[in-house]
Amino acid sequence: MRQFAELVSTLGTSTKTNEKLDALSEYFATANDKDKVWVIAIFSGRRPKRAVNSTQLWTWCNELAQLPGWLFEECYHAVGDLGETIALLLPESTTSEASFPLHYYLETLISIEKEDEAVRKEFIIRSWQSMTQVERFVFNKLITGNFRIGVSQSTIVNALAKTVKLDSSVIAHRISGNWDPMTTGFDDLLSEHTVTTDYSKPYPFYLAYAIEDEVHTLGKPDEWQAEWKWDGIRGQMIKRNSDLFVWSRGEELMTEKFPEYHVLKNHLPNGVVLDGEIIPSENGKPLPFALLQTRIGRKNVTKKQLMEAPITFFAYDLLEYEGNDIRESFLLERRALLEKIVKQINHPALLLSPVISFTMWDELTNLRMESRNMGSEGIMLKRKQSIYQVGRKRGDWWKWKIDPLVIDAVMIYAQKGHGRRSSLYTDYTFAVRDGHNLVSFTKAYSGLTDKEFAQVDQFVKRNSLEKFGPVRTVKPELVFEIAFEGIAASNRHKSGVALRFPRINRWRKDKTVNEINTIEDLKKMLELYGK
Repeated sequence: MRQFAELVSTLGTSTKTNEKLDALSEYFATANDKDKVWVIAIFSGRRPKRAVNSTQLWTWCNELAQLPGWLFEECYHAVGDLGETIALLLPESTTSEASFPLHYYLETLISIEKEDEAVRKEFIIRSWQSMTQVERFVFNKLITGNFRIGVSQSTIVNALAKTVKLDSSVIAHRISGNWDPMTTGFDDLLSEHTVTTDYSKPYPFYLAYAIEDEVHTLGKPDEWQAEWKWDGIRGQMIKRNSDLFVWSRGEELMTEKFPEYHVLKNHLPNGVVLDGEIIPSENGKPLPFALLQTRIGRKNVTKKQLMEAPITFFAYDLLEYEGNDIRESFLLERRALLEKIVKQINHPALLLSPVISFTMWDELTNLRMESRNMGSEGIMLKRKQSIYQVGRKRGDWWKWKIDPLVIDAVMIYAQKGHGRRSSLYTDYTFAVRDGHNLVSFTKAYSGLTDKEFAQVDQFVKRNSLEKFGPVRTVKPELVFEIAFEGIAASNRHKSGVALRFPRINRWRKDKTVNEINTIEDLKKMLELYGK
């Protein structure tokens, strides 16, 4: 655990990719194999279920630190993170014994998940008492499930590639899929055997960069394939060994969440992997993402939900055909095979994502303006002679999103952030006008510079009106332009709407609260762009 805590400390404080890469490479070169497997699992989202809840951790820390509840609460609001607060408040360790390996703590947490509270309490307290402050912090983050370190999957893969004699694209494929760090050895995880025996294993996704220059700088239009950029869940549909698997880009196995796909098990040929988008649709046209959200996370789907949000797989690429990896084939060749498969199956649960026909960049620019009418976020541009790569690469795939929707609003509530922002008020709630009243409609916590966040923080501290736990009501004076990708009706919010990906676009210092938008403006947007 000590070695892992030192790694996390380095990764959390470094802003340079090469420093993170070196720290990970050193870890993979020196740590024991079981810990290495768990580190790969942790950084790819395979964390153990919570064995204890926040209230229990809070209570046990108070017992050890002998603090009154109100003081712990004040400390928590000041720090902004439960795991860090506990690590700071616990008495320093008096033992000099070496810490156990990382896998010991994680596998013990799994084994005691269903034990009596006394058993879990004894393990947690005993672990705290033998750890340094940094170790406790990392341990607490693992327990609470809030373990987030700024390390990309590609950095993990590249670090492994420096310590084992395998290409990074091969490693990326082998560490994907449905494997258990409790039962998988390091050598087994990276062996070719796992690829041939795990029929569910997906391929690493190829990701696009946002286009930065004028689109005509990409060269000749006839070298590019244009498609609509759908607003759904990126996924892979796999048919191997007469079984069907559906994976999300976040490597969540979602086959059982979408029963609409089960029928395709009898139609898709074996040895096929499709890349596409999981989207609710009606008569072949995508429906808003808000409908998809009603299906996400539900173990049991009702007939009503199946009727209201029917799910379709919009396929736009083919990665495996007749059991062969065809990612090295050109897009044009893969597309021809994909069209053949979808046409033969001819089922409403599987649709071909259409190619947009155009001859001039100006023509495509005009078509892009129709994206919202198509239920799309914009356009994808893919070089026809491109292979299917691993991760985010520049040059061959670009996303050309439409400009976001914007609305001017006033900040009415503020709350301190987390991590490095835990001492600053950086999480805000915004409102629009409803006659003489203000109606809250969204929250946002990104989009400002560090300097601007510091200025807003000073305003909040000088202009707080009321306190509700960590939340401050502030004078409604600061106006911001809020950008968002979509809008939908929602009875969960007082305003009656919910926004998709809200963020601060700019600070409107030129406007007063009397000049912000109204609830009627939001409702007009809902009529035009929502469902």
